[in-house]
Amino acid sequence: MLKIIPLGGLGEIGLNMMAVQYDPHLLVIDAGLMFPDVHMPGVDRVIPDFTYLQENREKIQAIILTHGHEDHIGAIPFFLKEFSVPVFGTGFTLRLLEEKFKEHHFSRPPDLKKIAPGDQTQLGPFKLEYIRVNHSIVDGVGLAIHTPEGTIIHSGDFRIDTTPVYSEPTDLNRFAHFGEKGVLVLLSDSTNAEKEGFTMSEKDVKKTLADVFETSQGRLIVASFASNISRIQQAISLSVRSGRKVVFSGKSMITNVGIAREEGFIEIPEGSEITERQIGQFPDKNITIITTGSQGEPMSALTRMAQDRHKGIEIHEGDTVILSSRFIPGNEKAITATINRLYRLGARVVYEKVSDIHTSGHAKKEELKLMLNLVKPRFFVPIHGEFRHLVNHARIALEMGMPEDRVLVAQDGDVISFKAGPPHVQAGISTGRVLVDGKGVGDVGETILRDRRRLSGHGMVVVLLALDENHGEAVFGPEFITRGFAFEESTRSILSDAELIVSSVLNDIERPLPIDTSELESAIQRKLKRFFYRVMEKRPLIIPVIITI
Repeated sequence: MLKIIPLGGLGEIGLNMMAVQYDPHLLVIDAGLMFPDVHMPGVDRVIPDFTYLQENREKIQAIILTHGHEDHIGAIPFFLKEFSVPVFGTGFTLRLLEEKFKEHHFSRPPDLKKIAPGDQTQLGPFKLEYIRVNHSIVDGVGLAIHTPEGTIIHSGDFRIDTTPVYSEPTDLNRFAHFGEKGVLVLLSDSTNAEKEGFTMSEKDVKKTLADVFETSQGRLIVASFASNISRIQQAISLSVRSGRKVVFSGKSMITNVGIAREEGFIEIPEGSEITERQIGQFPDKNITIITTGSQGEPMSALTRMAQDRHKGIEIHEGDTVILSSRFIPGNEKAITATINRLYRLGARVVYEKVSDIHTSGHAKKEELKLMLNLVKPRFFVPIHGEFRHLVNHARIALEMGMPEDRVLVAQDGDVISFKAGPPHVQAGISTGRVLVDGKGVGDVGETILRDRRRLSGHGMVVVLLALDENHGEAVFGPEFITRGFAFEESTRSILSDAELIVSSVLNDIERPLPIDTSELESAIQRKLKRFFYRVMEKRPLIIPVIITI
């Protein structure tokens, strides 16, 4: 029996991971992360739950990577600490992965297998072919997975750009080839399933960039994702054409550009690149700075420039700043704050809402229809997206005439089984999210998050109390220490009342000694919680500290 098991990425953006199983063999496709939202204070990143894979570790043949974005490779270092299996990926993807490995310690070097579009790999009963796809990062692939039950086509993240710039188009001929041969099931990217039409071509973005380059008399500062190598190459080429020297700023930008040059995806003519220290040696009209920070990230190079905290670059009158990326949901406030600061410093700012300065890396409705028409699958499963994206992608297939019983909307943890007939979908596999906090993996649970949310919203009250161990009487306190609760002047009377409440709890306790301090702590927390909410409508984290003397 062939099983397709999504372990992340269906019903959410990020955490992309899928298992393809034909007992006793199993392939893993991608292992991505998700960045924490506002409800996860203090959490660094979120990775998929590996429980099902741990239960079937002896079956895992390899992990296959479709491309190098964080939502597809970000959890790989954590995965490889659990599973010693080969990792298959294109050259650029594996180089990005090797950079991530520098932050982790492995008992043995990971087994990395470099592949290229058109290559084939036999792993147990699975024969894989890698199909070139165009995306907002270079060197991405879709997958054709031949199994005893039929062929699975996994699109990876893709768009259909017929006029790409400095990158290769999606190999539609190869997708069509498999469509003619017969495809059991298509797993297709759903991120832009709600958006009408076709994705704007990179060629159109280049025209917009060229117009900005031609009309700007001062320095040009281009902020982009460090992974968008095609966009970076556009900025380099336009700079060279207009007689500008190029400066790279930001750790990830410098790293990714270095990798892309070595892998042959970026070309910089000799003498065109200078360092930050050399900027002052040239007129402003001859400088382009390519930097990170298009999402307003707190420690990024552009954000530090906007806050006048960058050691080597100051924003001044006449600069033009280009934010060549979309506003990712959740980052709007940080981005607009950066834009406002840049305007205050005298810069002109060009961004997505006022100019066609960016295009998506994900296929829109008409491209998704084209993929379905080319592949002509017997069954269709939308992948990669929130649940609304999956449902809208399914509707596209239904509108195109696919029978309702052949369009399957699955979620993380569902098992889609194929065995000489219609697929069977059943829930039940353990999936979820594992929180990474510093060096701790999975140490932070809902209780800790709840305490952190309470601290951030209501503050903390510490109750200090010392008791005579022979009589149970208070010899010190109760004394209160508050943080983030309220100004002491405004709460002095309230804390005086709180002292009386703690004293009354002490008077009510049973006197057989020794006193159960844990029971006393619970009683103090319970009474103070009710009191603070009644008088202030606040729920601070209450921490009694009781010692016996």
